[in-house]
Amino acid sequence: MPYSAEHYAKLGAYSSPFSGQGAEFDPLGVQPAESLLLHEAGFARARPHWDYPRVFSPFWRLYYDFDPGHRILFPDTGRSVTLGPEHLVLIPDHQMFHTQGREPRSKFWLHFTCTRRVHPDQPIPILLRPNACELEVLREAVRLLKARNREAVKARLLHVGLALLHLALGRTEIRWLEEKPAELRKLLQHIEEHYREPLSNAALARCAGVSERSLTRLFLRYQGISPRQFLMQVRVRAAADLMLSSRASLAEVAEQTGFPNRAYLTRVFTQVTGRPPALFRRTQNPL
Repeated sequence: MPYSAEHYAKLGAYSSPFSGQGAEFDPLGVQPAESLLLHEAGFARARPHWDYPRVFSPFWRLYYDFDPGHRILFPDTGRSVTLGPEHLVLIPDHQMFHTQGREPRSKFWLHFTCTRRVHPDQPIPILLRPNACELEVLREAVRLLKARNREAVKARLLHVGLALLHLALGRTEIRWLEEKPAELRKLLQHIEEHYREPLSNAALARCAGVSERSLTRLFLRYQGISPRQFLMQVRVRAAADLMLSSRASLAEVAEQTGFPNRAYLTRVFTQVTGRPPALFRRTQNPL
């Protein structure tokens, strides 16, 4: 019997990186200062009913099943992959796929953001035969996820999850898009240093020495988002850091991170992360 759309939505398989079953870290949309941002780590000893049609999400996934059986199908290419202990399975963001599996299977997963872009010729999903080091780190993550008091080990779980991602994404089998052009690297650094200031597309294009049209093409090709979206994500990241490291009011946070007022900060922060600032502050280990 097929599951209803409401059943799928409740489990967070689509636009939200939080399934309600794993350890939650940074919300979706908070642009990472480096290349990686971990959203959720999870482990289910016997995960049944893994049936989600037409998944198309704005975050990456890493899967490792301890037993074979569950499958992923990519309708655009016709590729079908069976999950199991032979492979770490990586699915980049914005890929259309179906998942299939009714039988209980032990499943480990990471949901994350990666600012690097895979080459258009890279086969998707990315299948990596795990080496001994990756398996050791993965088992440590599972051990932490099984801890009776998960909050007590959450900081270590974050580092272990990121370590596994760095190991997997550093594999030579993955073909990445070429290095970002010098003008884009210069521009990204400029935004990181001047995000508090008004930065229009015209001003950014002048800074990079390109046309506004070329500016947009550069961002879409190498960042996967528009210049404005990137700027908003940098500001949201700065606002999130400030909210968690100080007792500044939301009005003060807005003033210090480039938002004209508290209302605009609240609207953009909620659009980007899926959570209003006040709720984010309460749930992310506040002072």
